[in-house]
Amino acid sequence: MTTAQNSRVEQLSEPNQILRRRFINFIRIECGLLPSSIEAYSRDLETLLLDLQDRGIDDAHNTLPEHLIAHIRSLTKDRGYAGTTISRHIATIKVLFRWLYANDKISENPADHLDQPAKWKKLPGVLSPNQMKKLLVAPTPPENPTNQPPLYLRDRAILELMYASGLRASEVGNINLADILERVGVVRVLGKGDKQRLVPMGTPAINAMDQYLKECRPLLITAERAADKRDHGKLFLSRTGRPIERVRVWQIVKHWSKQAGLKDIHPHMLRHSFATHLLAGGADLRIVQELLGHADITTTQIYTHVDRSQLHTTIKKLHPRG
Repeated sequence: MTTAQNSRVEQLSEPNQILRRRFINFIRIECGLLPSSIEAYSRDLETLLLDLQDRGIDDAHNTLPEHLIAHIRSLTKDRGYAGTTISRHIATIKVLFRWLYANDKISENPADHLDQPAKWKKLPGVLSPNQMKKLLVAPTPPENPTNQPPLYLRDRAILELMYASGLRASEVGNINLADILERVGVVRVLGKGDKQRLVPMGTPAINAMDQYLKECRPLLITAERAADKRDHGKLFLSRTGRPIERVRVWQIVKHWSKQAGLKDIHPHMLRHSFATHLLAGGADLRIVQELLGHADITTTQIYTHVDRSQLHTTIKKLHPRG
């Protein structure tokens, strides 16, 4: 745990610390969740327990439905969380109290009547093709070149691949060298739940990848680094020769979007744009679902709403009686 996480846990009452520890063990051992999912559940749980304590509930076993309703309301009014974030919080709450109820720790489940706020779902932010082009050409050599590895080539390859293949930031760092199947023009991606999928890369992404592999990556692997195998066979590496982390992917997208004159851009917007542009071009929804690695097609359908949301603007702009 980080220092901040330790601080939050220390603020919990003893009953809630015990509850937190047992619940984390449950989702790790019995549910087999990925570390990233466990971390998200842990954060949401700590937020809930601290909020309950502020309301005078020092033992979450005594939670009532009205306490949960007040908590969800505070997430929207006081914290300003987006609908997708609140949906995740509600999912955490439901799993927690379902587990307590199944183990006879509570006589009634206070989360039974909490509904997922489907109507709160915000349409994902999407870049226009022109904005996307500006972002993709943004990584350029520095004005004062040094003897350092040309990391802009790595960054360009990352941006091209994320847009060409609809990758999540977390998926970028997990790509191995062996996952790039250049002969057939696809990349093998390890997605949520350790599910693999094959996604086409496209010529611009392949070209950017080739340049990175020839002119940048070898410079990140010195003889010493190669000897200790610190790259672990991963495709994208940091300046120190280690696999790139998710947070660095966020920083790369933020940096080059700023250079391109674009505001409020985050990695998932490249994925949103990938899906929306495919559908706008006539791609079948089921194919887009497969490319994104969505288990449920209803998750993919939100991109059809994004495309429809642009209809009014298009008609107003182009129709003679708009």
